[in-house]
Amino acid sequence: MQRLLPRMQLDALLEELQSRLQAVLTARDGVHALLEAVVAIGRDLDLDTLLHRIVEAATSLVDCRYGALGVIGEDGQLAQFVPVGLSDEEIDAIAEWPRGRGILGLLIKEPQVLRLREISESPESYGFPPGHPPMHGFLGVPIRIRDSVFGNLYLTEKNNGQDFDEQDELIVNALATAAGIAIENARLYEDTRRRERWLDASAELTRELLSGRDTFDALRLIATRTREMARAAVSVVAVPDADGRTMSVVAADGDDELIGVQVDIEGSMTGSVFTSGEPVTVNRLPESEDAAPLVTRLPAGPAVVMPLKAPERIRGTVLLGRAAGSVPFTPRTTRMLMQYADQAGLALELADTRRRAEQSDLIDDRARIARDLHDVVIQRLFASAMALSGVVRMVDRPDVARRIESTVEDLDVTIRQIRSTVFALQTRHDDGGEDEGLRSRILHLSHTAAEQLGFTPSLRLEGALDTDVPDDLAEDICAVVQEALANVVRHARAAHVDVWVNLDQGEVRVTITDDGIGMADGGPRSGLANLGERARRRGGGFEVQAGPQGGTIIRWHVPV
Repeated sequence: MQRLLPRMQLDALLEELQSRLQAVLTARDGVHALLEAVVAIGRDLDLDTLLHRIVEAATSLVDCRYGALGVIGEDGQLAQFVPVGLSDEEIDAIAEWPRGRGILGLLIKEPQVLRLREISESPESYGFPPGHPPMHGFLGVPIRIRDSVFGNLYLTEKNNGQDFDEQDELIVNALATAAGIAIENARLYEDTRRRERWLDASAELTRELLSGRDTFDALRLIATRTREMARAAVSVVAVPDADGRTMSVVAADGDDELIGVQVDIEGSMTGSVFTSGEPVTVNRLPESEDAAPLVTRLPAGPAVVMPLKAPERIRGTVLLGRAAGSVPFTPRTTRMLMQYADQAGLALELADTRRRAEQSDLIDDRARIARDLHDVVIQRLFASAMALSGVVRMVDRPDVARRIESTVEDLDVTIRQIRSTVFALQTRHDDGGEDEGLRSRILHLSHTAAEQLGFTPSLRLEGALDTDVPDDLAEDICAVVQEALANVVRHARAAHVDVWVNLDQGEVRVTITDDGIGMADGGPRSGLANLGERARRRGGGFEVQAGPQGGTIIRWHVPV
């Protein structure tokens, strides 16, 4: 018996030694795993990828089924929730995403390690929303960046039914310390990248606008760059309509079908941002049918609406939307987007100011050219015509006299054409609008016909066509010119066409002459009949006849 007692003590000592050796080996393996996890999470500088890797490393180190990382926003609520261990189907089945209440809220209010054997037994337990899988054991550890709490690690359901112990707490706490450093580095890197993207996008927009790019092209560029910077699913730019009650989407990226969608300014989120000039951020857009037409066509996820500000006005709004379940827009991202929107609004305003200055310079140049033509060129031509008229009476040979008279007539026609040009140059146009007067419209019809004819018709426009011809009569005149030129294109086989539109003594006369094959007998005349009806309705006349040297002459004249 005395021999057995020392032997039993020795066995107990050996078992204790083996247990301690096993604990040392387990601790060593845990330290190695922790070091590997620290190295693994430090490899990535993409913040979203880094957060996911931190949670994966934590669940692996303590051998549990579920893990998550909750990022705390500036409002003290959960701004981002990164889960691990849940399938897509399980995530979709959860009725409500965590907002930072219950035990999660306790960790936000009191950022210190929290270890529980049973979640439901805690007085702070809020319960689980419908569709949430059952969870029992819990380990929560705050992640700090210097003196502030970035978020919390949540771990639950340790495998094999075990409870979280002090060793798990130490390992996760050490991981959280390393994670804070890695997150800070990733945020600094992300801020640098974000600032570079903002500077590049601002410089690109300013360069494009000041190089003469169209405003709507610039708005499309704004939509594209804001979507890229915010990593959004879709972005739209809406501007106010002329009625002042609605806004229309003029540019979109991610969904071109949104272009043209209208939204009321009063009572809509987009309109309130346009009216107030303050951005609005939401974590989820409504899906109800009574929401604004624009909102119902966007992804039902996080969104931000920003004003497109100019120094003294708001030009429109920029709306960015992410897919349902995506990470909400952080305050940092919103501030960056606002800075870009402000820069874009300023660039648009500078470009408009530059265009107005160029338009003013153009008007001044046109006025100067008109004065030169009137005061110098016309006077010299008129003097030359007068001198030649005097020479005619001194010439004995009839053929020479006829040639001089023909030259005087050509000079007279040239003087009338220059006067018509002077009048066109002196016509003022609206700010930012193109000349839509009768002269411009006839010139456009002439250029259009030139593409089909293979040559440009000769054009003479005389009189105050842009100011003295009513709009409804201008419509008829354009129809006459268009129909006559169309007939020349289809039937005449002409090599030369003259278009003469003259307003004189209260009557407009339109004469189109070509050198083609003439009118075909029995051909369709419905278009010409319409021109005759337009003339008769206005108390005028319309004639079609063969030219003296072949071809066709169309004359249309009505009183103004």
